[in-house]
Amino acid sequence: QVPLVESGGGLVQPGGSLRLSCAASGNIFNIHPMGWFRQAPGKEREFVAAISSDGNQIKYEDSVKGRFTVSRDNAKRMVYLQMSNLKPEDTAAYFCNLGSAMLSRGGTYYYTPSAYWGPGTQVFVSS
Repeated sequence: QVPLVESGGGLVQPGGSLRLSCAASGNIFNIHPMGWFRQAPGKEREFVAAISSDGNQIKYEDSVKGRFTVSRDNAKRMVYLQMSNLKPEDTAAYFCNLGSAMLSRGGTYYYTPSAYWGPGTQVFVSS
């Protein structure tokens, strides 16, 4: 088991910012890519961002490019999602995931999630 616990969600006005954190336990954190996903009510869970184990490869879903920044601190076993210029459509439960793989093909990164998920943190963007 690799428990993952997200934090940092809340209510924010459109245009505002939030920083989500994901704390991981276990010694294997540093060798795995990490991903952020979100799920809005009535919708499928969707990919948001991913970062490789060394932090050098990063991938974003198109709608968050330029607004969200994913980062990690392997010494602290933490991964972060800095969200700026938030929009009402960003409202969702956000989940971090311990990745199985993050491969590069033709200049594009492909993130494969594992079965390890955190319980999620809720983000509400509303005026």
